[in-house]
Amino acid sequence: MNILIADDEQLARARLRSLLLELGGDYRLVGEAGDGDSAVRLCHSQPVDLVLMDIRMPPGSGLEAAARIAAMETPPAVVFVTAFDQHAVEAFERGAIDYLVKPVRAERLRQALERARALTRPQLQALNALESGDADQRERICTSYRGGVECVDLENVIYFQAEQKYVVVRHQGGRLLLEESLKNLETRHAKRFIRIHRNALVARRRLCGINKTPDGRHQARLRGCDDLLEISRRHLAEVRAFLRGKTGH
Repeated sequence: MNILIADDEQLARARLRSLLLELGGDYRLVGEAGDGDSAVRLCHSQPVDLVLMDIRMPPGSGLEAAARIAAMETPPAVVFVTAFDQHAVEAFERGAIDYLVKPVRAERLRQALERARALTRPQLQALNALESGDADQRERICTSYRGGVECVDLENVIYFQAEQKYVVVRHQGGRLLLEESLKNLETRHAKRFIRIHRNALVARRRLCGINKTPDGRHQARLRGCDDLLEISRRHLAEVRAFLRGKTGH
């Protein structure tokens, strides 16, 4: 992960630099900036995955610099660093994935860096755009994984299922974890997937039948997968109508 430190105080930059060295791993410091303008220029001139951005950097501010960075085609993630936690709400409104209160602790920094491994929406769109040709046929689902990117063709996805703060992507080769809402996935891929439960979307071409359990619950049978997913009462009629349409009954 390529990291840029942006802080107008030299001692604060040295503190973050020392913490990154202490954490080790694949965290690479690729530059330091003493003001917002310099931070923006560095983000444009070299590959940066994450900016540790001080909120107060006269004459401008880290918030203003973050807004300019967010306008980039594939912007890096931003974690704000501040001595005043009342800035947290505004930080998140500006698209920050996290914020750290000075003096920054090593464990808290590690948590923020791990959160930053999740790709931003523009990065996901850029990755999907790498596949030219028939977008509907070649679209991919991508996520960060162990410092890299792992992708799976959308046509190989069997279902999406929400689990706590993640969405599990069950595909032919295994599973991926996404930090994206089911609602967004449903909106983007409505032609391919049907909602069967508030926590699950299944590929329409994989949905092949319904099982009824002894206690009266209904489960979706999926072609090429042994998993049985619960169908909620709210979505049961729609699922039945879809299956009737597939069979022509």
